[in-house]
Amino acid sequence: MLDIERRTYQLTELRAEEDGKAMRIKGHAAVFNQKSEVIFGFREIVLPGAFAKSIKKDDVRALWNHEPNFPLGRLKSGTLRLSEDRQGLLSEIDLPDTQVGRDLYVSIKRGDVDQMSFGFRTISDGWRKEHGETIRELVEVDLFDVSPVTYPAYPQTDISARSYFQSKIDLLDQPSAEVINKRQAFIDRVLNEKQEPNFFARLKAAYK
Repeated sequence: MLDIERRTYQLTELRAEEDGKAMRIKGHAAVFNQKSEVIFGFREIVLPGAFAKSIKKDDVRALWNHEPNFPLGRLKSGTLRLSEDRQGLLSEIDLPDTQVGRDLYVSIKRGDVDQMSFGFRTISDGWRKEHGETIRELVEVDLFDVSPVTYPAYPQTDISARSYFQSKIDLLDQPSAEVINKRQAFIDRVLNEKQEPNFFARLKAAYK
């Protein structure tokens, strides 16, 4: 199993709002039922409910560019609010009155920052083939953080990550147990028929 993975979405609805003196940003850190770009030879879909357990039990943080030195909000303190809606994982962050918070607020209002990302560890996923493509479905994850980001964040690019994903893809290319059983049954039937006296005569007639 991999360590923390990250995914990023281009979101036009990421916006900055001002409520009195409070600076607030709001947007979806993940969207449901949409195929990602190709990642290590597969596309990924986040299923509704993937975050449901985690946002109830885990103390998720909001960070700037996934950097723990730049905290923006936290579930425990109430400065971060997370929920699943029909579109995806909705996040609302009350920005701190710090240099980082103020700078980020201005950058989002200017349109310089318009992406959000989430860091997670997979609890349950599913793999399948669809029209020649390999599809990974995220069923349940442990959510670590949500983060406005400057650049897209992708999975680790080291050898262990590539090996992990390739092993999942390779499993899909192997014949299923049903196919293997059918092949074996065919072989057994042929071997049994070879014991019959007229087997080769029937075989020769079949090729005339």
